[in-house]
Amino acid sequence: MRNDIKLLYEQVCTGDYRAVARAITLVENELDGYEQLLLRLHENKRARVVGITGPPGAGKSTLVNTLLRFWIRENKKIAVIAVDPSSPFNYGALLGDRIRMSEFYTHPNVFIRSLATRGALGGLSAKIIEITDVVREAPFDLVIVETVGVGQSEVEIAGLADCTVVALVPEAGDEVQTLKAGIMEIADIFVVNKADHEDAEGLYRNLRILAHEKAGDADETPVLKTIATTGEGIDLLGRTVENILSKQDSLPQKKLQLLTEKCWRLMQEEQMRHLDTGLLSTEMAHASVQQGFNLYVFARSFLSKSLQSK
Repeated sequence: MRNDIKLLYEQVCTGDYRAVARAITLVENELDGYEQLLLRLHENKRARVVGITGPPGAGKSTLVNTLLRFWIRENKKIAVIAVDPSSPFNYGALLGDRIRMSEFYTHPNVFIRSLATRGALGGLSAKIIEITDVVREAPFDLVIVETVGVGQSEVEIAGLADCTVVALVPEAGDEVQTLKAGIMEIADIFVVNKADHEDAEGLYRNLRILAHEKAGDADETPVLKTIATTGEGIDLLGRTVENILSKQDSLPQKKLQLLTEKCWRLMQEEQMRHLDTGLLSTEMAHASVQQGFNLYVFARSFLSKSLQSK
């Protein structure tokens, strides 16, 4: 273990925000030493993860902002990982959640980091699991992950988070669209935000009906109303999140599935690391113009030759 990585890890564990920021940069960009850092992480001693997801315009950042106020009053130490859309040119984050949460930027109990999706499908950064694991190593009580809210982000966040909050607004559409999005399968809590808007009560009632029908003999998924801009309903939301986290005494199935898939991908990456992409491109350029070229035959042949020469 390199001494600088060992020192960085120790600083993260003490809650040094600068060290946490450096560690995130190390992992996000796969800089030298990032694997050694990841190998030091512990799985069972860390903060719980709360996912905040939902369609664009649902007021997710405002919800996070008001939840921060609630948990700060409760003397909690909170980390926020806000995943923003990427610039198509430099893969940097286009939006700045640290600006939207500016009142907490220098708060001693809050750490905020914006990440770019960097072209990843869905609403999460490609390195979000590793980054979240690094942040959880610091002495936070909770880690909030806010998604972009597009594509498959709702499903992705369900695997990452211990508690998934799905924020919806009256403009989100009717219950049939909600079911089509698969949201009923992954939400631990529904929030009808902007509850003072027209049609909010109708959406609330429809979600209650769907949650009741889906529950069967199990507990119903809570459906709450909030007005994040005024803080109405936020205390109840915060307590409901804590109640759900307190009842978890085993690894949820959805998280187990994500960890299994993540492990599979890590093993694939390790096996494929030795492949020479330059050689692949050269051989592809030659083979693809040959009569009868078959991509799948070519891929199997190239991989077989690469493994033999490993």
